[in-house]
Amino acid sequence: MALPPMAGVLATMEDVLAVPEDRGGAVWRLDPAARQLDANVIRVAPGDRVDRHVEPDLDVLLCVLTGSGELTVGGETQRLERGCVAWLPHGTERALAAGPDGLVYVTAHRRRPGLSIRSAAPSAPARAAAEGGESACLLHRICPGCDRPAEDAGARYCSRCGTELPQ
Repeated sequence: MALPPMAGVLATMEDVLAVPEDRGGAVWRLDPAARQLDANVIRVAPGDRVDRHVEPDLDVLLCVLTGSGELTVGGETQRLERGCVAWLPHGTERALAAGPDGLVYVTAHRRRPGLSIRSAAPSAPARAAAEGGESACLLHRICPGCDRPAEDAGARYCSRCGTELPQ
């Protein structure tokens, strides 16, 4: 089996952390299109926080690279410092607060196949069929081989790489 493009070393933490200190948020992302994993390096400025939220669909693994802070999961607060690894199961409420030196961490989770619109009954496909249109969710047209959408709604195979499309 051939290796996907960009397999192997993608960056060094020295290069990633060389991004100017005043730049927060994602300072690095896993980029290749044909991947099953999402990973990001996130910088939170000293004293800043990531507010309480719930990730309903994905477990997340978090590893602290530099700095310190606090992680609150399900109402319980835990100290974060360099080298800490935390598992954040889907459905749990979580929040982060950076310490006085800020916080830089890497996250990894299964890749989302794409955004979809969730709606109440009737289902989006049923509503689309009734209205003579197409569902807002186009996952059935995303090629599992090259991660690109098929241009033709009725396509059975990807026109770019030849992989069979989900039905």
